[in-house]
Amino acid sequence: MTDTAPERRALADRLEKAGVLKTPQWRAAVEAVPRELFLHPGVFLTVDGGRWRPVTAVGAGPAEWAQIAYSDQSLTTQLDGYLTADRTTDLVAGSPTSSSTTPVTVVDMIEHLDVEDGHRVLEIGTGTGYSCALMCHRLGEDNVTTVEVDPAVAARADAALETAGFSTWTVTGDGLLGHPRRAPYDRVISTCAVRRIPYTWIRQTRPGGTILATVGGAWSYGTGLAKVTVGMDGTAEGRIIGRSSFMQARSQAVMPVTGDLSARTAYADSVREAKVAPSILEEWMPAFLAQLAAPGAQFVRATTSDGAQLLYVFDPERECFAEFTSDGDNWTVRQGGPVALWDDIEQALTAWQDAGSPDITAVQLHITAKAHTYWMGDTPALRWQHPLA
Repeated sequence: MTDTAPERRALADRLEKAGVLKTPQWRAAVEAVPRELFLHPGVFLTVDGGRWRPVTAVGAGPAEWAQIAYSDQSLTTQLDGYLTADRTTDLVAGSPTSSSTTPVTVVDMIEHLDVEDGHRVLEIGTGTGYSCALMCHRLGEDNVTTVEVDPAVAARADAALETAGFSTWTVTGDGLLGHPRRAPYDRVISTCAVRRIPYTWIRQTRPGGTILATVGGAWSYGTGLAKVTVGMDGTAEGRIIGRSSFMQARSQAVMPVTGDLSARTAYADSVREAKVAPSILEEWMPAFLAQLAAPGAQFVRATTSDGAQLLYVFDPERECFAEFTSDGDNWTVRQGGPVALWDDIEQALTAWQDAGSPDITAVQLHITAKAHTYWMGDTPALRWQHPLA
């Protein structure tokens, strides 16, 4: 096996220069853990046309494999919930369902955990096992518990961890339930996105402990990294500390709206001029606000047969829609269903603009056994409460 110590040191140097690798203990972990062990049997690399090229550890030369392993990018390791790179030699289409997240994101998150010697950590979403290995190196393998919902992914991660010398607690199961048998934990970190932080994680965290998770909705963007502290009273409070994007937890992944969109939008209850252009939802912070104002909503883009652009917001569960058509810089919105989706989203966007369009880091949140509450400043229109019932 090729010695990748030089590549690991170079990676640590880049992460330090980027400002995410800050402590000597985590630098030692980055330099010690071979990332290439956690990419077996191979990865999928993007090619033109939206397809994927499989590259295996066996098929690639040592130099190519090391270059891939220590590149500054996320590496897809599974497509469509089953396909791995060793099972095909052709260019393939598919949706990523497991990956090795870019090292800058992994290290930035674990630095934000603020761990101390002896801390016990619960990781939700083992994935390849690389981030788990970093934490095992830093804290000791007996202090790290990791949960992965996909049995095949969990098996590969467990094998890689054993090869790297870490016999940690690798659990196959629904990470949204945590792992109560090993509780309580000092830190909980989720490497998948969740619509909201499950209260089970709070129950399994010591008072004063920290939970770090990507929250905000089910879109592939417009989500934020929440850092909350668990209180003595069983609640948790904190804030969004930055943008963050991860694959959605499997049980919370949504089915994209498809089919006959004209049938979905056949019956409108109102038609008016939009005060805010719906194209603003292409931006990160407006997308985050839209998901707070209308949980369950999906933003959909389409074109007519003559090439005209159409934008929609759908809430399939509540059978609501907002359909937008443009006339130059002006947009018309048709809304239907029991809830006027765009009214709720537009109110949030307008209030946010009136407040000076603050960054996502201005968002605070409070979690109880009954509800999640998000807010920005003292503006009532920038406060949202999502009951758990």
